[in-house]
Amino acid sequence: MVMRLRRLEDLLGRRLDQVDYNILADLVGNAEAAESEDLDYKKEHYGADDKGREELAKDVAAFANHTGGLLVLGMAEDKGVPSKVFDVDLDDRHVRHIRQVIANNTAPRVPYETIRVPNPDAPDTGFLLLAVPRSPYGPHAVTAPPTKPSKDTLRFPRRGSSKTEWLTETDIATAYRARFTAAAERDQRLADVEEDLVDALADRATPHLVVALAPEAPGDMVIDSARFARYQDEIQRAELYLGQGHRTFVRPAVGPRRLIVTEPAGDRAARVELHRDGSAVIGLGLHTHQSCMRGNDVDLQFVEPGDVVYQLLCALPFLAGHARDRAGASGTALVKAALVADMAEHPARRMAIDLDRPDALPFRVDPLDPGSGQRAQFSTQTCQYAEAHAAVILDDVVDQGRGLLEATAALADELLQAFGYPETGLITRAGELRPDRFSSRNAGAVAAWARRQRLLS
Repeated sequence: MVMRLRRLEDLLGRRLDQVDYNILADLVGNAEAAESEDLDYKKEHYGADDKGREELAKDVAAFANHTGGLLVLGMAEDKGVPSKVFDVDLDDRHVRHIRQVIANNTAPRVPYETIRVPNPDAPDTGFLLLAVPRSPYGPHAVTAPPTKPSKDTLRFPRRGSSKTEWLTETDIATAYRARFTAAAERDQRLADVEEDLVDALADRATPHLVVALAPEAPGDMVIDSARFARYQDEIQRAELYLGQGHRTFVRPAVGPRRLIVTEPAGDRAARVELHRDGSAVIGLGLHTHQSCMRGNDVDLQFVEPGDVVYQLLCALPFLAGHARDRAGASGTALVKAALVADMAEHPARRMAIDLDRPDALPFRVDPLDPGSGQRAQFSTQTCQYAEAHAAVILDDVVDQGRGLLEATAALADELLQAFGYPETGLITRAGELRPDRFSSRNAGAVAAWARRQRLLS
C-alpha cells in the first residue's frame, strides 16, 4: 500500500497508486504542478555512476527529512513546470538498481514506494514514481561518496521549496534529539491514553480487549461547534462491527482534548476516547463463557479466539480512521492491544485497589466445540493479562485491505501466545483470512465483510 501524499492526490485527482499515464502526461504546462517541497521531476533514470547514485540518495533523503514527496521519472521540466514527457524503461533492472542505491547510500535507509505507470501504447515504458513519506526515523544521511567538494556542508539533505538544502550541524543535532524524544513521547502517549480509558472502566469485572493507537506524526483535530456536529454525525453513522451493517454508538460527548464515544449501557458496552492529536483508545467487552474444571463449581472463565480476533479486526480501522481523517495524522502509528480478565487488574489502572472486590476467575482463550457446545481446550495455560505491540501504516488499516489483516494477525498472534497458541490460525501473517474459524457469533459477519472488501481467495 502506497503512502498517501494528500496535496498531490488533490492535484492528480486520485490516489498515487491509481494514477494513469494520461493524468501525468496532462501535467505538461500546468503551473500548479510545478516542482515544490513535495514534488520533483526527472527527465530520465538516475545514472549508474557515482554522481547518479549520490543524486538519487540525496533526493529521497531530502523528502524523507522534510514533509515527504514524489519523484516523477520520465518528465522534463522548464523552470520547475513540467514541459515534456520522456518515457523511461519500467523494467525490473532499473527498479532493482534504485532499491540497491537507496539501501546502500542512505542511513538509516529511506522508506519509499515504487509505482509503475505504463504508457498504454508501449507498456514497457512510461512514468516511474518514487513516493517517499515523511520519516519518523530521520535525519537520513547520504552515505554515497561526494562527487563535488563539500567542506561547508554535512551530508544530511532536506527539501526546501523546489530545491535541496543541507542541514547544518545544529539542524542535525536537533533532528537526532527530536527522533529519540519523539519515540519516547509516543510510547508515553500510548500509555497515557490507555490509562485514562482503563480508569474509566475500572469497575468492570469481565474480560476486555483494550486497543490503543498513537500516530508517529501527530495530527490536530479541531473541536468547535460546527466540527463537533459533523463528528457526531460521522460517529453515529459509523459501523464499528465489520460486516454487521448496523450503527453502534450513542451521541458522542466532548471530554478534555478528546471526544468520548460509548455504546448504550451494559457491562460489555464499548467505550472509545478519540484525542485531538489523533491518539485513540477503545475498550471492548468480550462475550465470556464459564466452565467447571473440578466438580460443579465454576472455576474458570474463557473467551473464544474468534471473538478476540474479530474485536481487534474491528477496532483497528476505527481508531486509525480517527487519526487519519479527523486529526490529519499520516504515516505510521504505534498500536498496543491488551487482553485482560478483569479491568481492575489492568497494569495501567491508577485507582486504589479495592480489597473487597472478589478475585477474578482464572482466564483462558478456548473455542467452543461445534458438536458438543463445550469448551475445547486449545490453550495450555491461564493468563490474567496479555499485551501485544505493532507499528502499522494508517492508510493500510483504514482502507481495510490486506494491510489490516496483516496488522490484526501480528497483534492477535502475540496476544494469544500468552495462552500457549503459536498463532491464532484465523488470519495468517500474509493476510490470508479464514472466516469459518471465527466464532459462531461473528463468522458470518467476517465473511460478509471480506467478500465486500474482496479479501477472500
